[in-house]
Amino acid sequence: MIAADLTGKSALVTGGASGIGLATVTMLAESGASVALNHLDDDPAGPARIGALRNRGLDVIAAPGNVAEPGGAERMAKDACAALGGLDFLVNNAGTSGTADKIPPAELDRMTEEFWDLLLQTNLLGAFRCAHAAAGALRASGGAIVNVTSIAGLSEQGSSIAYAASKSALVSLTRSLARGLAPDIRVNAVAPGQTRTPWTDDWPEERKQWAVDRAVLKRRSEPEDIAEAILYLCAGARMVTGHVLVVDGGMTL
Repeated sequence: MIAADLTGKSALVTGGASGIGLATVTMLAESGASVALNHLDDDPAGPARIGALRNRGLDVIAAPGNVAEPGGAERMAKDACAALGGLDFLVNNAGTSGTADKIPPAELDRMTEEFWDLLLQTNLLGAFRCAHAAAGALRASGGAIVNVTSIAGLSEQGSSIAYAASKSALVSLTRSLARGLAPDIRVNAVAPGQTRTPWTDDWPEERKQWAVDRAVLKRRSEPEDIAEAILYLCAGARMVTGHVLVVDGGMTL
């Protein structure tokens, strides 16, 4: 892990109860930051994870709320900023594929209006809502935003046309926010390849092996691999903005 002293810094991580989000919360808190862990209101994993981290002496608080809900996402972000006494880093990690199985590109009928709405509200608009709500606090601290997109937003198909489109749009949003929030706030993104998370744990073994075979580093990413890249874009990279850092072990080379 890269070394960073984030004592006195504060962060909000959306979708922080599992996978990449939880690894990011843990890494930021272990580096000394005070971290607000966002989770869905009815998700028991959120309070459980927060309790476990606090038992380790880490400064982690709850930020319940659904980023896909207009108004609710903004309230969650503003409440987190108030509870933390400001904000240095926003990590827009909350996202959904909307499906447990891949939807082939030709199966257009499976991508309903409701399906599109779920993905765009969560993966794209959720990130914008949180960035908008936190912009004042981040501007005051000279902070940074890191959006978690996907290699599906760059070149791979991903789980569906809608998923790839939402993640591609998040790449565009990252670059536009980098322009709009400069010079006070840096805005970057990470694009993970296939990563071991609760979402991917139940995938067929051949799908997991495909990623291993495709990657030149010959393994799938761990959540900590992505969190380390997020930590770098938050705590370092002072002249990097509008950039998408691919973290896929060479899958897309």
